[in-house]
Amino acid sequence: MNAEKIPDIIIGRLPVYLRALQRMADNGLKTTSSQELGEHVGISAAQIRKDISQFGEFGKQGTGYSIAYLLDKLREILKVDRIWDVALVGAGDMGHALANYPGFQNRGFCIVAIFDNSDEKIGQKIGAFVVQDADNIVESIKAANIKIAMLTVPAIAAQSVAEKLIQAGVRAILNYAPINLNVPNTVKVQYIDPATHLQRMTYYL
Repeated sequence: MNAEKIPDIIIGRLPVYLRALQRMADNGLKTTSSQELGEHVGISAAQIRKDISQFGEFGKQGTGYSIAYLLDKLREILKVDRIWDVALVGAGDMGHALANYPGFQNRGFCIVAIFDNSDEKIGQKIGAFVVQDADNIVESIKAANIKIAMLTVPAIAAQSVAEKLIQAGVRAILNYAPINLNVPNTVKVQYIDPATHLQRMTYYL
């Protein structure tokens, strides 16, 4: 299967299905239907069937989906059937919150290194981590073979830090800085800017 041929909007819905299925499994359910899953996530049953069928046939007419099987398959498709090491750049308030967030590990991700360029923050502990000097970011990330990074630096610094991350071999960046990054096509960036999402919602108010 060529990942580039699957529309990104479909890929974006798969983690939503995965989260809902995990909740069902945690509640002891063994099977579900596209109708039931749709009620959990607010997406039509037809859309769910269409999305999932892009990757193969995982359910049976009349019996629905095995939750455990579909969970395994979605984890495999999203490549979170393993744990990905993640670097966190920026040890401010957002960096602290992400470093202490317990919800990454059971969904395929583990923060393994934190970097900052502030003399006050370098050497400080955040949870189990000691903040490392951002000057060493390329060497440290290369040595650890880290492919994913989260960026919580000021907008003015985000592009230069992203370039260092890419130089170090990072292929995916979750960017919390309120700025669009200029990166090669081989690098995937996702943006999380709360103000942008709030502005999108106020249109409807």
